Amino acid sequence: MDCVVSEWLWWDRLWLPGNVSWSDLEDSDDRVYAKASHLYATLPCAFCLLLVRYTFERYFATPLANAWGIKDKVRLTAEQNPVLEKYFCSQARNPSQFDVRSLSKKTGWSERKVEIWFRRRRNQERPGLRKRFCEASWRCVFYLFAFCGGIVALYDKPWLYNLKEVWAEFPKQSMLPSQYWYYHLEMGFYLSLLLSLTFDVKRKDFKEQVIHHIATMTLLGFSWVSNYIRIGTLVMAVHDSSDILLEGAKVFNYAKRYQISNAMFVAFTAVFMVTRLVFFPFWLIHCTWVYPLDRFEPFFGYYFFNLMLMVLQILHVYWAFLISRMVYKFIFSTHLEGDVRSDEEEEDSDSPKDKNHKLSHMNGSGARGRANGH
Repeated sequence: MDCVVSEWLWWDRLWLPGNVSWSDLEDSDDRVYAKASHLYATLPCAFCLLLVRYTFERYFATPLANAWGIKDKVRLTAEQNPVLEKYFCSQARNPSQFDVRSLSKKTGWSERKVEIWFRRRRNQERPGLRKRFCEASWRCVFYLFAFCGGIVALYDKPWLYNLKEVWAEFPKQSMLPSQYWYYHLEMGFYLSLLLSLTFDVKRKDFKEQVIHHIATMTLLGFSWVSNYIRIGTLVMAVHDSSDILLEGAKVFNYAKRYQISNAMFVAFTAVFMVTRLVFFPFWLIHCTWVYPLDRFEPFFGYYFFNLMLMVLQILHVYWAFLISRMVYKFIFSTHLEGDVRSDEEEEDSDSPKDKNHKLSHMNGSGARGRANGH
């Protein structure tokens, strides 16, 4: 049974054009091809990156946060109350006014005291500013390193300047050492993000992040096995270019360097719109949809690869909508504050009127946080 499943899974017609078989992609003296077995290296690479991240955040990002005076707010702990704790964990973190009145009767507390308890309880689970600063710093440094590595791997390649060269002699294209390391660095990073999702700051677009990371891992893994490596490296470089600016804007925003943060956010918006809404669909996806048909008939891998690219493009459109909405609000505010994808700190003394004003201000000024860009 296992043999039958394996034969079906690695059936040539699923992965390769009709005139090519796996036997045609055997290594020779002058050619080395990408293989599925190479992907096993992704897991140790992910664990190594988690270790590098821990070291970076502890010995570089944290001292930098100290030097820039980035501090977490002092939080008041919610006192023990089994009734409210059960409601908080099993029903809602932010109860309606009707539920507040009901809980007030059950506990014998005033409605105001119940509201304050829920605010303090929510604050206990919110990540501190220093944690968000350290995470953004790590991602910014990684994307900068990966983008520079991608440029080094691509700058002298003909397919960077002529996309038709992506399919020259496909799929009999030798794997280059630079492509091997570039791929495994990127795949290891996205796998490390999946492994650390439960420990990282949870954003409001958490589900979209999970979909993005899984789609990216699937796309990279499939493109490696099917030898779509040339187009894969181009896709990675396009994504990393704007992510550097996004994470950099967050870093300076958390450090209250608002002028630098605002400038980086403007640059990020421009780069994101050009790379994700123009270059990616009209150059790269066009390259994968149209040019291959001049060389071979469509097969399963052709359709699957393009489907994954379309999933990424849908996410790009979703994030572009959020960015556009935040840019509109940014125009009418003085600077960007916070990351609106994550919960903001609440004050115990806020009245409902003050709280609504505060939330309105934060929603109008936390522009850059809504754009994921991975």
